[in-house]
Amino acid sequence: MKPALVLFLATWVLLLAGGSAGAHATRPGFLELREIGPGAYSYLWKKPSGGEIEIAIAPVLPPGCTLTSGSNQPTAVGAVVLRGTLRCDGSLRGRTVEIAGLPSTITDVIVRVHHADGRLESHVLKPNTPLVTLGAETGRAQRYASYFLLGFEHILQGVDHLLLVLGLMLIVADRWMLLKAVTAFTVAHSLTLALATFGYVSVPAAPLEASIALSILFLGPEIVRRWRGQTSLTIRHPWIVAFAFGLLHGFGFATGLAEIGLPRPEIPAALLFFNFGVEGGQLLFIAALITLECSFAKLRISISPAVRMLPGYLVGTLGAFWTFQRLVPLLFDTI
Repeated sequence: MKPALVLFLATWVLLLAGGSAGAHATRPGFLELREIGPGAYSYLWKKPSGGEIEIAIAPVLPPGCTLTSGSNQPTAVGAVVLRGTLRCDGSLRGRTVEIAGLPSTITDVIVRVHHADGRLESHVLKPNTPLVTLGAETGRAQRYASYFLLGFEHILQGVDHLLLVLGLMLIVADRWMLLKAVTAFTVAHSLTLALATFGYVSVPAAPLEASIALSILFLGPEIVRRWRGQTSLTIRHPWIVAFAFGLLHGFGFATGLAEIGLPRPEIPAALLFFNFGVEGGQLLFIAALITLECSFAKLRISISPAVRMLPGYLVGTLGAFWTFQRLVPLLFDTI
């Protein structure tokens, strides 16, 4: 890594790590309304939970609508679930649904409405657009595009996932080896994403997030070994480690949507386009760093060795912090 790129990485990681607690606080919320009679809708609200930051968001019912819910609500890993029946004075067409508290988060919310005549509308509400007026039917292309954008944002807001990519870039010696490592990481997390999509494998959220943090912590000492001219399996064959850790991170990507409870027939396509979005964001991140490296190299800016080593120590330090942060609640829950 050239000094200019290292300086940029250090600044980027410090700013992003200071403003976000982790990738999995950005899992989307999910609101589903299914028409079951004139002015009556089954109501399902899932709010992501279990991350480092508790997200305070809730749907605001349209005027003239009342919600009745049972006392025994189902539970779900990684989400707070509320089911009930929504009764309105007439149809929801032309009415506005808003998610309170959304502007103060970095979370998206998927809103889906199944109408009795077979129409389906799906919307993605964001912090800058926390409300939507219902009534417009959405096609598959529009829904798949929204899943792509969710994946794209998930990876770019996912500090822990990008720190692993950063760690690999600090270890890899040349561009060809970097291509092999990134390809291995992509193949691996695409594999576990597919396994999770079809329900062959399920991993609890809390141990998974702790394992992802451990994978980042593992790279810290490996980066230092490379700086010292030492060798290891990771330094000689980084693609092997990238593949192994990609398997873990793939489950992390999958839980970004699967735990929210999308309609089962659409989960494979949703996760597929979500994965495309993840890949697009990951490649954009790598391309931006390489482009900046080439640009700064032409300027011949010199940077002190201490600053040059900062990103490697940031990877190890943040990996250790997240490991401790995610393991302690897990250990106390088992006592």
